[in-house]
Amino acid sequence: MEVIPFEAEEHLSWSDLCAAIIEGHALPQAQVDDVLMYRDAQTLLNRSAWIDGLGVAVKACTIFPGQEPMINGAVNLFSDTTGALEAVVDFHLVTKWKTAGDSLLAATRLARSDAERFLIVGAGTVGRSMVEAYSSAFPNARFSIWNRSAAGAQKFAEETGAQVVEDLEQAARMADVITCATMASSPILAGEWLQSGQHVNLIGAYRPDMREADDAVMTRGRVFVDSLGTTVNHIGDVMAPIASGALREDEIVADYYDMSRFERQSDDEVTVFKNGGGAHLDLMVSRYILKAWLAR
Repeated sequence: MEVIPFEAEEHLSWSDLCAAIIEGHALPQAQVDDVLMYRDAQTLLNRSAWIDGLGVAVKACTIFPGQEPMINGAVNLFSDTTGALEAVVDFHLVTKWKTAGDSLLAATRLARSDAERFLIVGAGTVGRSMVEAYSSAFPNARFSIWNRSAAGAQKFAEETGAQVVEDLEQAARMADVITCATMASSPILAGEWLQSGQHVNLIGAYRPDMREADDAVMTRGRVFVDSLGTTVNHIGDVMAPIASGALREDEIVADYYDMSRFERQSDDEVTVFKNGGGAHLDLMVSRYILKAWLAR
């Protein structure tokens, strides 16, 4: 049984990870389940996935606000053939590469290949990971950062080389790719700002009461998700426009289980992707990490 630390990321490749996610979606559709337990503001989260041919992953973490670090956990990876525990993988390693890789794969298929101007909305850990991930696939990428806190934006800029922008609307209108990675509970990105040819990547919202984009974003562009099963009835960015009538479920073009339709049709269209995460992606990414670790 392998114990894989965060430092294993020096053996990982963003392009190889995207290929592993595609390969994982060619297998039978995953069984997934989440179990959450609460004690006041503290949370225990267990996310489980089983994919025939890939095995079983159980991602367990505790979230204790006010502690440092606030989140602790690990991914337990089990053999598909024997059920044996094959690896325990660092939680933060899996989460970083799963979240950023999920959105990177979408961008490689939905953003224009000549995209250069990347706007990151939200100066947290995910935004930093996206700078790293996007840079691997878009060699001419230039980054700008907008954040509610000016100090947070400045720190992000110092660490990544991104340019701080203060006017979100103006920055959004000028970007080729807009990536939202915030904890917003109400929309911060407006559809009326979008321009032809843009790609919108929504990452932050993960609950029914959270959303980063208004209804007009979803009507302005062709909408894609990573998994219909983990977004349509689970996350506000998709649930709210369906509830209002702005978006029908059958208007979502495709998820990763329908790769033949998961692509941009023209340079002029607007594409919108909702990154919902999901335990099936934790399994695919953990399996890739184990393979890379054993081959190091």
